[in-house]
Amino acid sequence: MRPLRPTDPVRVGPFRAVSRLGAGGMGVVYLARSPSGAVTAVKVIHAAHADDEDFRARFRREIESARGVVSRWVVPLLDADPDAREPWLATAFVPGPSLAEAVELHGPLPLPAVRVLGSRLAEALEAVHRAGLVHRDVKPGNVLLAVDGPRLIDFGIARSSDSTALTSSGMVVGSPGFLSPEQARARRTEIGPPSDVFSLGCVLAYAAAGVRPFGGGLAAAALLRTVADEPDLDGVPAELIPLLTSCLGKGPQERPAPAAVRAALDSGQDSVEPWLPEPVVRLIADRSAQVLRIAAAAETTEVPPPSPRTNLSDAETVTAVPSAIGAPTGVTRRRFLGSAAGVGAAGTGALWWAWRRAGTRGESGGGTRKRPVLVLAFHGDLSGQAKAAGQAQRNGARIAVDQVNRQQSRPFRLALTDHDDGGVPSRAAELAQRLVADSSIRAVLGPTTDDCALASVLTYHRASLPTVAVSPGADANSRITGDMTPRAFIHVRPHDQLMAAPCFRYLTRTAAARRVVLLDDRTQGDMSWNVCRQIARALRNGGRTADVRAVGQTMDPEGLAAEVKAARADAVVFTGDQRRTAALSRALASTAYTGVRMGIRHGFGTEFLQAAAAAAEGWVFVTPFVDAADTPAAKTFTMAYHERFRTTPPWWSAEAYDAVLFIAEALADGQDVVTDRGSVVRRAQEIRYHGITRTLAYSVASGGAYDTDGLFLHQVVDGTFTFLGHYAREKEEPALP
Repeated sequence: MRPLRPTDPVRVGPFRAVSRLGAGGMGVVYLARSPSGAVTAVKVIHAAHADDEDFRARFRREIESARGVVSRWVVPLLDADPDAREPWLATAFVPGPSLAEAVELHGPLPLPAVRVLGSRLAEALEAVHRAGLVHRDVKPGNVLLAVDGPRLIDFGIARSSDSTALTSSGMVVGSPGFLSPEQARARRTEIGPPSDVFSLGCVLAYAAAGVRPFGGGLAAAALLRTVADEPDLDGVPAELIPLLTSCLGKGPQERPAPAAVRAALDSGQDSVEPWLPEPVVRLIADRSAQVLRIAAAAETTEVPPPSPRTNLSDAETVTAVPSAIGAPTGVTRRRFLGSAAGVGAAGTGALWWAWRRAGTRGESGGGTRKRPVLVLAFHGDLSGQAKAAGQAQRNGARIAVDQVNRQQSRPFRLALTDHDDGGVPSRAAELAQRLVADSSIRAVLGPTTDDCALASVLTYHRASLPTVAVSPGADANSRITGDMTPRAFIHVRPHDQLMAAPCFRYLTRTAAARRVVLLDDRTQGDMSWNVCRQIARALRNGGRTADVRAVGQTMDPEGLAAEVKAARADAVVFTGDQRRTAALSRALASTAYTGVRMGIRHGFGTEFLQAAAAAAEGWVFVTPFVDAADTPAAKTFTMAYHERFRTTPPWWSAEAYDAVLFIAEALADGQDVVTDRGSVVRRAQEIRYHGITRTLAYSVASGGAYDTDGLFLHQVVDGTFTFLGHYAREKEEPALP
């Protein structure tokens, strides 16, 4: 729960907003009080959707349908107004955590708790289906835990089984990892009550084992595994496996009805009270107490804000006040506690306005403007295995900070602090905790490695501390579930699986390859699997031959080279690291193979050049970074870097430079400094930054990505890497040896 912002409504219909619960692409959810004093959750739809009449019609159908769902285990709809200027709906508020949060914090639930969970969710689905609805998004984040049982929430994408679809044909709606195969295929005519049963099976498997039955990672991979693979039920108690296996049947007709699921889970079981483990019960109690404190504060004395004529110690005056939605227009009032704490809050507000005036308009009496200094923390590997990349990013960031501080047009200055995690995930997690606790830090640049990003992403996100990651290619945000707030962890490079596109384009446009062998290095996990299969699918669709072969932990380079020769392939793509790519290059050279050889960023680097020696010649690699010295747009940066560090900019330095300037754009809105961490995150979603290496802009259509196109080609020529440029605009290729 976060405080209301100045632009938030004080009233939504008859409900009085108390604090923010979360925000997402559709709207904002508020903790509110009803006229009778009951605590409620009120969802207000964004104005952009409210202007769409078709959306209003769908929203109205959602409300009408949800009113028909009556179950103790479904959070009830209390009130709604689809015709308000900004449509809203109100439901009862459940102060407990979501199932996703409980499992993440305290691990899998014990077997008796899973039985209760499943039985009561099945009963909830019976009520949903009796009302003629299909929920379509049953997932851990939509299951709230209360002391008497779970509650199913969020009918935002539910629809009547006989109604017109609310989404376009071919659009996948729901949460990958918990969708049925028919949802994953976007076969909307097949989506019905059995789809919810499949999702329920996924939820129960997650609750019992702590992992998703079809894995995590990128959405596309999870969808493909849902359709093609059997569920992974390792860790699920043996007595639940037959039931969950039937729930997870690929065909809708194979799955039991919710009533049968409930009967199976209730069979032979005594009533369990309390049904949740003690740590989760304690968490519910803490949340309940917090809600009561906040709600009680809302009942205390209300103090109106200063009028536009009020002088707050020469501070800028406030003329904009929160609005009321679905209530009579007019001046509304901000709430402050009628206590010493309230006085302190009011005093802090006055000081903030005074600082804002001094920081953005200069001190009274004229003279040079005094700009506030905002702290940017660099979190990276400065001493471990990835220290070359970490140090390059830190130095590129220093060049950017120097530039920002020279620009008098900016309403602030930056200070950069260095923090080394050594490339160790546990140290990265501890460092993230320290950085979020430091209130002076406005944003973070880093971490450097995938593992450190995965170890720290939740800490940064929960604190709404904007964290811009330059080099990690893993989708760290996949760790975040059941949270509607904007992602504070911002990737400013494409995810690794997108390297498939440059490989395909080079193979077909430049090399004109017809027979390609793709060596899927399983030591790289799902990323490698995805890249190879995307390339293979695209090649086959174009009438070319593509052969995907898995390479295990124990690699036989000579055997692989022989297979490539035997397949008469004119191109080979390998997804291994530098050491394994070098081993394959030597084996291919020993067979006098002359076809195209491609690798991805994991195999790129000086270790590859040294280990492969002459066999490296001609290899082409896809990377998410440029060679700044050979990039025209980076000419000024290259000169500044050389002047300060007496060397040409290394890989990743120019990308870090762009990342800092992107952060700088998010820290200001015109001449107003944006210092609230959550506001910086939201500001980042509004800007479009054209940099020296890429353009960064938030894209809903791309799943919240900021860059899906910044991938580049390098080729080994005369024993060194030659930059070929952007994969869609590469330079004339040197002749292959």
